[in-house]
Amino acid sequence: MTRALTAWRFDPPLVAGLATAGVLYLRGVGRVQRPERRLVNRAACFLGGLAVLWIALQSPIDAYADVRLSVHMVQHLLLTMVAAPLLVLGAPVTLLLRAATPAFRRRWVLPPLRSRPVRLLSAPVVCWAQFALVLWVSHFSPLYDAAVRNAGIHVLEHLLYVGSAVLFWSPVVGVDPSPKRLSHPARLLYLFLAMPQASFLGLAMWGASRVLYPAYQVALGPAALDDQRLAGTIMGSAGMFVMVPALGLVLLDWLRREEREAVRADARVGLEGGPR
Repeated sequence: MTRALTAWRFDPPLVAGLATAGVLYLRGVGRVQRPERRLVNRAACFLGGLAVLWIALQSPIDAYADVRLSVHMVQHLLLTMVAAPLLVLGAPVTLLLRAATPAFRRRWVLPPLRSRPVRLLSAPVVCWAQFALVLWVSHFSPLYDAAVRNAGIHVLEHLLYVGSAVLFWSPVVGVDPSPKRLSHPARLLYLFLAMPQASFLGLAMWGASRVLYPAYQVALGPAALDDQRLAGTIMGSAGMFVMVPALGLVLLDWLRREEREAVRADARVGLEGGPR
């Protein structure tokens, strides 16, 4: 237990990158005139996402990810199901648009946002499909086992997971500007269709009759198969413990928006029917 608690890591490039992202975000908040409570909440989400990245990649979770597949699975769920949606909720693109000068915004921000590659990558169908593809290909290809054996490939794997998850959650949160914004019913369907991906992937890992990743068999021996089944259970549970609450939050946001629209409609009717 003591060994696990002291197995913290310090990767200077990673820590410097996370710290730089946090400082730049807070600097952007400071440049916004009259920051409202909503901006403060978004800053808390973004900094929280950076904190989860730090915990997932520098804590004992990362130290034991190369030894136990179940711990590795927890790490990947923290990256994709916790850190990524928090980063998206921080709305960094919206903050950049608000904090940048008009000249900088016209020259450096708006052209990339309006480019064809960004429009393609931000399409909800592409966001959903690429996340599912990354999950299945990474877990059922030599990539996963290679990431355990090679630190450089492991870093690339983490970048792939975080990037694909940020794209996946962007249409659901719908805070930053997007050429194709999903309606609330479409967001519910989007999440509902994503739930079986994690469940089926977890079931495939749990039901495998052999160890899928030889690196873990070297580390654990015969216990590797039991650890793999635990990892499959953790992955399969992600749909229940993450997607279901996300569905609930989208539904609540939809109801609140409908209530606001009803209040505005009643106010317009009152103004139109008042004395002239």
